[in-house]
Amino acid sequence: MPIPDYQSLMLPVLKASSQGEVRIGQVVDQLVEQLRLTPEERSELLPSGKQTVFSNRVHWAKTFRRPTEGHIHTVRVQRA
Repeated sequence: MPIPDYQSLMLPVLKASSQGEVRIGQVVDQLVEQLRLTPEERSELLPSGKQTVFSNRVHWAKTFRRPTEGHIHTVRVQRA
């Protein structure tokens, strides 16, 4: 199964947030399991090499949902 595009991930992301606030990393992990992505699909990187394709698409799906469709926290990590 190819990695779903962000439009296909919009509903699963919405469903993941339907029970209340959730961290986006948890959503990514949950959807990886739910969609049964292979280790290769999980680790495929964007051309920049800084983020996985799947994580990027989940983030885009989160970005394009309507503001009233649930809350997903973005956690900022401060690097030293």
